[in-house]
Amino acid sequence: MNYSQYIDHTLLKADATLEQITKLCEEARTHKFVSVCVNSYYVKAAKELLTGSDVKVCTVVGFPLGASTMETKRFEAMKAIADGATEVDMVLNISAMKSKNYQYCLDDMSSLAQVCHAQGALLKVIFENCLLTDEEKKMACELAVKAGVDFVKTSTGFSTGGATIEDVKLMRSIVGEKIGVKASGGIRNAETAQKMIEAGASRLGTSASVEIVSGTNAGAGNY
Repeated sequence: MNYSQYIDHTLLKADATLEQITKLCEEARTHKFVSVCVNSYYVKAAKELLTGSDVKVCTVVGFPLGASTMETKRFEAMKAIADGATEVDMVLNISAMKSKNYQYCLDDMSSLAQVCHAQGALLKVIFENCLLTDEEKKMACELAVKAGVDFVKTSTGFSTGGATIEDVKLMRSIVGEKIGVKASGGIRNAETAQKMIEAGASRLGTSASVEIVSGTNAGAGNY
């Protein structure tokens, strides 16, 4: 299988250097990954480094807690898109979801979807499934569909757990075939990547991208 067509090649660590971001972009160009996913500080650099390639620039908003206001998320997304991002991975307001403030969650997602779509960008919403019950995951999926997002995503890779086969199946069963499902967190080899795709994932977020496409194992890691 050509795993490259599924992969967002990711580096979101706080101590990531420009040298590491440059290597990330070079690897993405070489292996023709779908995108690189970087913190917004590096969006401009990634855009420049990927000039002339088909690799997209993805960034994260409200990351990794999801607890910033929707106005803050909107500004963050607009700035990132202006800098060159064409895909935005926003963290769901997990606190609002746990508090059953579903209207806020819907407004948070739909307002950002409007911002992204108005500027030609895709919106993925990260649920952080390890912090949610199955019922909350189902509700988040239903709200995401209503909000018009492009993808739902399992995890940030910065909390207590990553993607699971069960979660990917659950999310796919709720959102149907028109919305993407991105599995992220703990995908470290081709075997795991294959299982996620078979479960319904249409995108994979991983820092072990080169190992996955080369058939090696990256060992333990959160992302």
